[in-house]
Amino acid sequence: MHHLSEHPNVVRIRGAYEDALFVHIVMELCAGGELFDRIVAKGHYTERAAALLIRTIVGVVEGCHSLGVMHRDLKPENFLFASTAEDAPLKATDFGLSVFYKPGDKFSDVVGSPYYVAPEVLQKIYGPEADVWSAGVILYILLCGVPPFWAETESGIFRQILRGKLDLESDPWPSISDSAKDLVRNMLIRDPTKRFTAHEVLCHPWIVDDAVAPDKPIDSAVLSRLKHFSAMNKLKKMALRVIAESLSEEEIGGLKELFKMIDTDNSGTITYDELKNGLKRVGSDLMEPEIQALMDAADIDNSGTIDYGEFLAATLHMNKLEREENLVSAFTFFDKDGSGFITIDELSQACEQFGLSDVHLEDMIKDVDQNNDGQIDYSEFAAMMRKGNAGGANAGGVTSTGGTGRRTMRNSLRVNLGDILKPNEN
Repeated sequence: MHHLSEHPNVVRIRGAYEDALFVHIVMELCAGGELFDRIVAKGHYTERAAALLIRTIVGVVEGCHSLGVMHRDLKPENFLFASTAEDAPLKATDFGLSVFYKPGDKFSDVVGSPYYVAPEVLQKIYGPEADVWSAGVILYILLCGVPPFWAETESGIFRQILRGKLDLESDPWPSISDSAKDLVRNMLIRDPTKRFTAHEVLCHPWIVDDAVAPDKPIDSAVLSRLKHFSAMNKLKKMALRVIAESLSEEEIGGLKELFKMIDTDNSGTITYDELKNGLKRVGSDLMEPEIQALMDAADIDNSGTIDYGEFLAATLHMNKLEREENLVSAFTFFDKDGSGFITIDELSQACEQFGLSDVHLEDMIKDVDQNNDGQIDYSEFAAMMRKGNAGGANAGGVTSTGGTGRRTMRNSLRVNLGDILKPNEN
């Protein structure tokens, strides 16, 4: 990490300190937010802007590879802006899955994140070419707003990555330049020996020549898709937690003991390693990307761990969470003034209470607000809670006309964690 920190687009390490239990790493503060959030907040961007972003991302990949380091978890969430300034540099973060490699080395452990993982990683024989695939997925999303390979389940996503057709024909691709499409094709070739290297990507005309990547705004529909892709329905997750924490010991059943069993260090939170070991103890053979996705799905406040309330929300059977009295109780929690509506101010208060920042409050309302009056009544709230996909038909999952991919994955995973751990539902 110290070697990588010399790169201008890699987060810097300020110091490392060790005590009897932990190694504490002090890293550069990146206060400018995530890559996709910045684009969405800006309201418009162009192919040329996308080319500049990919030049930075693949520049980091080339820098890593030149030092014999494979990142193995490239995704938009791992790229942050150093500050809120317009010209703030983009910084790569989270090298927790990175490894050193030598030319010709092949790896077999399945790591990474669904949507971004390369096909050869799923086939358990891969090298640094996998990083270029992941960067290619980011480029595809930047240009059209959705991932190139998606499905309703994690296993379906992986099948599509291995065998699905790369779509460069449907909207908005006819309006995207041929040069951009050529680069996407060469970064998303399934055969890693034929795929572009990071250096070849950086030498491509679309990256090198500013005149090749058009400076006209990309279709606004792409921005809309990006907006949905970059933010799951946090309202539903907050509501699930409110309900879970209000249930009696009898209703919770054996989940308290199950939480204690997984939380082996008795810290009151479940880490990734504890979840991984706990799943192994109950006979689960999930791959690491699936476990990480389960972790992300349950971690409502993005703290990197799962606390007791989050665990209950993720594992309680839906027939308990969806009972009318529980929905009314949760709605009342958000409806602070008892008006019968959840307003944007009340939603803001709830997000602050749950420690959520960088949320798009207007989009959270729009996802649920069926009559477009700018607030959420009880019937709209209950409909959202009872839907298999959060936030309504246009927000819950990737469809033939657009939508998100990440939220579908997260919501299916929230149920799957309960299924895998098989909690007491009586």
